[in-house]
Amino acid sequence: MTTQFVILSLLVSCNTLIYANAEDTGFVGSLDHKALGLKKKDKVSHFRFYFHETFTGSNATTVFVVPPLPQYSSTSSFGAIGVMDNVLTAGPERTSKVVGRVEALAAATSQTEFNLLIFFNFILTQGKYNGSTITVLGRNRTSLKVREIPVVGGTGVFRFATGYAETNTIFFDPQTRSTIEYNIYVSHY
Repeated sequence: MTTQFVILSLLVSCNTLIYANAEDTGFVGSLDHKALGLKKKDKVSHFRFYFHETFTGSNATTVFVVPPLPQYSSTSSFGAIGVMDNVLTAGPERTSKVVGRVEALAAATSQTEFNLLIFFNFILTQGKYNGSTITVLGRNRTSLKVREIPVVGGTGVFRFATGYAETNTIFFDPQTRSTIEYNIYVSHY
């Protein structure tokens, strides 16, 4: 009985030391919200943006930099990789007020249908959001009318951001251009 008590006491002591010393390691600690410029309570905001892609000409804003694998070029475009740098507007018209840019990387990742793995940075240029970014990363299943993609972070006002984006295609002509709508629901401080 005494041996069991001693072993149990040692195990409890070791666990206590491990947890007590975790904060003393120099690489883990609590956040000081005030020092980081964060409010203690987060809020959820809804942003609606539109971006306008141009696929051809000398001013193309979305281009494929790696072509699809030959056996998939007419079906799913599997293997294709593209980049974009598009204007974000407040409305669906190309002449709407510019509120930022979206810089992105997209890859066709399905062998059976045209789906994209997307990595988007929405760079805002208006008001208190000027210079802040919202980052979206995930699967864009283009066969759906409305697609949901996670918000994985951001910068500036959107440090520690989480949430999701819903996207849908307003207009699409694969030979010339498209207009895409993004509704972003983001939790931030």
